[in-house]
Amino acid sequence: MTKSKWNKFKSIIKGETDELHVGLIVDSPWMPGYCEVSTIDFYAQPDIWFNSYMKIKNDFPDVLFLPDWWAEHGMATEPSGFGVKFSFYDDNLPAVHHLSKDMDDVEDLIDSLKVPNPKKDGLMPLLLNLQKNMKPKLNEIGEEINIVSARGPMTIAAHMFSVTELLTCAKVDPDVYHKLLKITTQLCKDWLSAQLETVGTAEGILVLDDITGFFSKADYEEFAHPYLKEVFAAFPESIKLFHNDTANDISYTYMQDLNIDLFNFSHENNIANVRKQVGDKITLLGNIPPMSLARNTPEEVYTFAKECVDNYISANGSTKHLLLSIGGGTPMGATRENINALIKAVS
Repeated sequence: MTKSKWNKFKSIIKGETDELHVGLIVDSPWMPGYCEVSTIDFYAQPDIWFNSYMKIKNDFPDVLFLPDWWAEHGMATEPSGFGVKFSFYDDNLPAVHHLSKDMDDVEDLIDSLKVPNPKKDGLMPLLLNLQKNMKPKLNEIGEEINIVSARGPMTIAAHMFSVTELLTCAKVDPDVYHKLLKITTQLCKDWLSAQLETVGTAEGILVLDDITGFFSKADYEEFAHPYLKEVFAAFPESIKLFHNDTANDISYTYMQDLNIDLFNFSHENNIANVRKQVGDKITLLGNIPPMSLARNTPEEVYTFAKECVDNYISANGSTKHLLLSIGGGTPMGATRENINALIKAVS
């Protein structure tokens, strides 16, 4: 972001202003199609990656894009460090091929795993190199990388195996599950640390982990919360952003204990209720339906946005600690007209 946009973002996070802005999580599901480039070129050609970000910034100068200048290869990034295979496509995200489809193999596989080195293993060194080589170019245009990102421990594990295998393992053999999660938690911390070191300018971290929404309350406390807390606690000086857009809200009352500053959540949960569940100090990034940006009319998106803001004010009394957005990441097919409808709703 530019310094002015970053300062604006921080003032929202701190609750210093009730000025309303649009924020959008954007990455490779949406950007290549919108910018009319192939997904492979977006990943593999730094100039195309850079020009794609410049296009969305020029098209939507008032939007706070998060995390912004995101170096990523979809869900393949962190699992690639463990030797997970993946397939690339021109018009879609990489497909990640699990290490095993058989529960009987999981324990032996986990016993053989080591924490990858983000500076040497998988796709991560390529992305660190992208960040390093883009720094001079960003400096020339008055931009910086202010936030670095990682998939959370449970999501990394679920892409190494599968959601079903992971959740089954938690209940059938919790010792094995915890052994795996200690490894993926360490990678999550190491990957964020390596990016912070490479970038040098980032003050924030974004952790994305939808698997937290697949647990009951008791299981969340045992199998998810300690690992999320460990990740966020490792970065006490950072602004902390968390994304979980599954509809299960059992984790919401634990957000204060994670000490996060911003929470992006499902559009299926009423924002007024979420405000009450997470407390009044965490900024909410939400929460109109994501697919409305691709499937609905601008008029409908505008109505969704106004209703969202009204619901928020009913619970909070003002628009402090709100960044108007969708309940998740920006989807494939999101149109310029519909994003402009969001912007109009806060004008």
